[in-house]
Amino acid sequence: MSGRGYSSAAAGRSAAAEYRIEDLAHVSGATVRTIRAYQDRGLLPTSERRGRANVYRDAHLSRLRQIADLLDRGYTLASIKELLEAWDTGRGLGGVLGLVAEVHGPWTDEQADRITRAELNARFGGNPDDEAVAEAVDLGVLERIPGRDDEFLVPSPQELAVAIELHAAGVPLSAISGHLRELRGQVEHIASRFLEFTTEHVFARHLGHRPPTDSDAAEAATMVRKLRPLAQQTVDAELARAMRVFATRHLQHRLGADRPLTSATSPSATYPVGLPPETIRSVQRLVGPENVSAFVAAAAEREVQSRTLETLTSSNDEVKRITQNG
Repeated sequence: MSGRGYSSAAAGRSAAAEYRIEDLAHVSGATVRTIRAYQDRGLLPTSERRGRANVYRDAHLSRLRQIADLLDRGYTLASIKELLEAWDTGRGLGGVLGLVAEVHGPWTDEQADRITRAELNARFGGNPDDEAVAEAVDLGVLERIPGRDDEFLVPSPQELAVAIELHAAGVPLSAISGHLRELRGQVEHIASRFLEFTTEHVFARHLGHRPPTDSDAAEAATMVRKLRPLAQQTVDAELARAMRVFATRHLQHRLGADRPLTSATSPSATYPVGLPPETIRSVQRLVGPENVSAFVAAAAEREVQSRTLETLTSSNDEVKRITQNG
């Protein structure tokens, strides 16, 4: 009797559907055990007793679907019970569900794409690598498509494109996946801190009630919409600043300069200067390791001044010669 309904010909209209618990489980996708557990917790309305059987109606089916949706969104059964009780007492769930939808909405304009296994192999050098593919699936860079063993969903084409470029530059796939795991942990910490910060200073006044009122939840949803791009904008700006600072230091280190030299034409500008190792060792013996940078800077400055004087002297001699011949 799956989804059994009945009609009243005398009344001329359809009556509400009725379900046994097994039928309700089949239609809703929940198990009989789960339905009984929800009843014990007070999450489901009381069923109607008819003879030796319990009868469930569309209201029970609707409630099971609401619970499943909220569970998928990360709510606990305890918080779901509070929300449903608020709804049952007339406070409504519209604002709360609107807030949930806003939080679970897209946090990027990037669109997911698909890629075949053949295309994937070609973009990574043409050599199939089942282990690397499994690692990418585990990381969520690729997602398997049911029934399609030769095709994958790509949630972030940009992330995959970065991996392709790094591999083309010579970075092993194992190193790329390891770096992504490390980076993901650090970014998740940043996201967590941003949420803690905004919750403390912004959302606390909207979500102080348990559960929040419709109006409070609606205001919180509006704030989510406004604040959503701020996290990425902040990270983008700070990453650009950090990359500029650390890339410069890293290049200086690779070129062998202990510290940047100041340009004579632009005192605030610095440039990494590479010196032969033998020259560095000679300077160390002459002035000591701790004075190498100062010595090189002073020597460079002295050379610049010397050449400036030579230029000025040459110019002055030329002026005198022209004057005398004139």
